[in-house]
Amino acid sequence: MSSGRHDDGIPRGHRRLAALPKSASTVEDFSGANEAKMEKLQRNSLQRRARTRGLELRHSDAGYALIDTARKRVDDRNNMSLDEVESWLDQVSKG
Repeated sequence: MSSGRHDDGIPRGHRRLAALPKSASTVEDFSGANEAKMEKLQRNSLQRRARTRGLELRHSDAGYALIDTARKRVDDRNNMSLDEVESWLDQVSKG
């Protein structure tokens, strides 16, 4: 079926493409990916911990907030970091 010849159809060209001058490096940088993954894992863990206490973890441009069942912010804050949320949940569980 195949004669090994490519002359009865669309001609095929085999050419290596050289990198364009001043183009981005072909080496990818994943340095931020690990940090983003760790933040996501921490956020998911804190969401589960907050839910067990009847709270909801919410995120906005200002930061994170814990919302109680009456839909009020805990400590009237909406600018907490994940570390502050974790510290607050640790204090509540000890007290």
